[in-house]
Amino acid sequence: MVRPANQLPPRVILLLLLLLPLGAGDPLPTEGRLRNSCIQARRKCQADPTCKAAYHHLGSCTSSLSTPLPLEESSVPADCLEAAQKLRNSSLIGCTCHRRMKNQATCLDIYWTIHPARSIGDYELDISPYEDPVTRKPWKMNLSKLDMLKPDSDLCLKFAMLCTLNDKCDRLRKGYGEACSGHRCQRQVCLGQLRSFFEKAAEPYAQGLLLCPCLPTDRGCGERRRNTIAPSCALPPEVPNCLELQRLCLPDPLCRSRLTDFQIHCHPMDILGTCATEQSRCLRAYLGLIGTTMTPNFISSSNTSVALSCTCRGSGNLQEECERLERSFSHNPCLMEAIAAKMHYHSQLFSQDWENPTFSVMERQVGPLLLHPSNFTDQLGKTQTKQREGSTMI
Repeated sequence: MVRPANQLPPRVILLLLLLLPLGAGDPLPTEGRLRNSCIQARRKCQADPTCKAAYHHLGSCTSSLSTPLPLEESSVPADCLEAAQKLRNSSLIGCTCHRRMKNQATCLDIYWTIHPARSIGDYELDISPYEDPVTRKPWKMNLSKLDMLKPDSDLCLKFAMLCTLNDKCDRLRKGYGEACSGHRCQRQVCLGQLRSFFEKAAEPYAQGLLLCPCLPTDRGCGERRRNTIAPSCALPPEVPNCLELQRLCLPDPLCRSRLTDFQIHCHPMDILGTCATEQSRCLRAYLGLIGTTMTPNFISSSNTSVALSCTCRGSGNLQEECERLERSFSHNPCLMEAIAAKMHYHSQLFSQDWENPTFSVMERQVGPLLLHPSNFTDQLGKTQTKQREGSTMI
């Protein structure tokens, strides 16, 4: 079959895409690349005797709290209030961390130590602990062995192959694959390896594996996608109450940070479903929860609905609170649209319909795309049909 002059082979299109600026694939951020790292801020604070004393006193206040939830000012002891007041003008106020930074646990410990200072008075509560600095390091990928797959292979298999062809992605994927295998399953070890994968693997690989598009009728593809996070080991063996999951999450600085990040960046601001931030931040926050107590997953192999592995049965007078938490995953329009847009975007990587591939890829990379999860399936079916018809071109 002869290829029209204005179309490029799919492998060339993929290479063009992966050479575009993608910040999440850069090496682990150093403290200096963050605008105000909490580690740097504490270092500055410790150089000032007044700030140092106030910080350490506030640390003793937070360690004695029975709950990690923000406190009302009236319930905070006077000496803790005084310590918080002394930190109002320090560099600790407004400090952030990065989910890919070294010493992330230390950074988050500092963040939540000073959190009561931010919750007293006029300071904004709904601020994510994470800052995601934009970087401009291009990505390269070896696609020469992609030809070993059949042209009509499902896209989840193709993205799995792309990960296998990258040494780092393959090593990290094998790491959690071994830790989460049935006979070796130790849930906490499995969760740790999953976090390591989604923190350290380049974002195009990680998102391609988890958010690969499948036709609703292709159960094999859908099951491969649902099994990406090894749910038989990573998820609780018995379905807990959703509020119990949250209760286990909040005392852990990392889990609490990831949940806060998700609630901020995937939050519909009104009844029309207007989202608080852009879709890329929502997806990054969603992937950040994988490997924590609040790990979500696709609920079936036939659709793209996601949910926590929990129930609200037996919640008593906390039923409404429990359902609100559960629905923030299962009925979240911002999350649903972000997942649908990314899957549509991934389906376009293997499409040959673009008149100007470079421009189209960049437009899809940075432009907003509002889709219902079902809207991209027709395009996906057309793409796979063209791939079967054009197998001689690959």
